[in-house]
Amino acid sequence: MHKRYDAIVVGAGQSGLAAAHHLGEHGLRTAVVEAGPEPVGSWPHYYDSLTLFSPAKYSALPGFPFPGDPDRYPHRDEVVDYLRRYAATVTADIHTGQAVTGVDHDGREFTAHTGIGHSYTAPRLIAATGGFGTPNLPALPGQADFTGNIVHAGRYRSPADFAGQRVIVVGAGNSAVQIATELALTAEVTVASRTPVTFVPQRPLGRDMHFWFRHSGLDTLPIGHLISEPPTAPVFDTGRYRRALSAGEPVARTMFTRLEADTAIWPDGTRDEVDTIVLATGYRPNPAYLDDIGALDATGKPLHRKGISTTHPGLGYLGLEWQRSLSSASLRGVGRDARWLSSRLAGRGDAVMAR
Repeated sequence: MHKRYDAIVVGAGQSGLAAAHHLGEHGLRTAVVEAGPEPVGSWPHYYDSLTLFSPAKYSALPGFPFPGDPDRYPHRDEVVDYLRRYAATVTADIHTGQAVTGVDHDGREFTAHTGIGHSYTAPRLIAATGGFGTPNLPALPGQADFTGNIVHAGRYRSPADFAGQRVIVVGAGNSAVQIATELALTAEVTVASRTPVTFVPQRPLGRDMHFWFRHSGLDTLPIGHLISEPPTAPVFDTGRYRRALSAGEPVARTMFTRLEADTAIWPDGTRDEVDTIVLATGYRPNPAYLDDIGALDATGKPLHRKGISTTHPGLGYLGLEWQRSLSSASLRGVGRDARWLSSRLAGRGDAVMAR
């Protein structure tokens, strides 16, 4: 099967759905192509206890408020349900169960090919698979000799799988601290990081931090393209996580220097036996389906400025960390980027494709 559209969006998570919404507002007939069975992105695959650290009123996509108490912090499953309902509001054709395996470009149009043999052609293509498709798996010193388990946080679901174990969680961000604190209820847990964990209050002066981000303008400040390497985000905290680390549940330590068999060796020379290492080390964007047209650098990262491809007219990206602002990869910020990007792609001089 082959179909022609005005625009193609690869990925039907929060970024792809926001893009589809704004492309539809420009009157562009859009195909959204999603590898998964439904248009909810990566959310069903995150750990069971995940809760947003931005309130519902700041976590909505364009044109569709998050239901319920606007000041609550929605759970993972609420986000999944919200995305399902949001997908029903967009005018795009959403094609699920179709992983894009490659993209061709003839100088004017893009053709996206899927693993089931379908293809879609349009003069505009937005890669909205974001920055969470590929786990970042740093090489650990002595890893080849380690006899325990090493898993990425993307495979973590609940503490029940690690009960009674000795666990090291590598990382200093929100996910690392949240997972480690949860694991410490049933396991012996250490948080290991190269830089100390830093905390910011969730509700300074009685208002959620995201209120201050928005009203100060910090949330929308378009400086993402100036950040060469996104910094580790501080941990948003009501006091729970700081208290847990202060009590040694979990223990916070400077990153170990080496692994040997079932042991981690720390900078002071002490040694601890370890059953499992959980890497809360983030993700890397890797839209490999664009590799053949030369849209990526040698490491697989998109070549772009503020989401606009620097290699191919009509090609854009959404959902990348620090794409335009500190909130670009989040529910609260992707809608702004989608509006900005869609307006620029919609203004291209290409003739509208036949319907």
